[in-house]
Amino acid sequence: MKRIFLLALLALSLPIAAYANQQVDFGNNLGTLAGTTSGLTLSGSVLTSVIGLNGLGLIQGPNLGSVSFSTGSMEAGGSLKMGGTFNAGGSFVITGNGSQPGIPNGTIFSGSFSGPVSWTLITLANGTHEYQLTGAISGTWLNTGITVYGATFQGTINTGKGYFNGSTSLSSGDTNIVVVPEPGTLGLLGTGLIGLAGVMLRKMNAT
Repeated sequence: MKRIFLLALLALSLPIAAYANQQVDFGNNLGTLAGTTSGLTLSGSVLTSVIGLNGLGLIQGPNLGSVSFSTGSMEAGGSLKMGGTFNAGGSFVITGNGSQPGIPNGTIFSGSFSGPVSWTLITLANGTHEYQLTGAISGTWLNTGITVYGATFQGTINTGKGYFNGSTSLSSGDTNIVVVPEPGTLGLLGTGLIGLAGVMLRKMNAT
């Protein structure tokens, strides 16, 4: 099912991909995803990998910082149990703790969801369930004041044969940020989606 998501992600991104100066990918694990139809909130999620920050390669660690977010309210017709779409807005923050060389001690990205946020129920062959949250984000980068764009994918743990009941644990997530001077929003989003899909595919092939 994740491969189908990646193919769809690539199909969406290719028509709008454009030049890019820097792509930075952030991986996070654990944390609690909770909320109601008024919005979902991720707390306690640990930043565990960063690729491409300031031109550096892969940096990994048990705790490089944190990833947190909140969404807007759910659109009419959706449900927490069966899936739906949350409105743009809320917040999305990536923070480093300076524990590894190349990782800042402070806010790396601070922004919000720049478009609708998809909340998707995945039913596996054995009848158990997982949920995936995906959306485009935009905000400010480090202390530069530059506006940057990207996309995020967050997956929950398997909830068994039950459904989301207001709170569940996060399994893992990936966020790709594209840093380009004076960018075109659509081009940045497309490039960010390509980067996110590529990282997710590499991780899946490695497992």
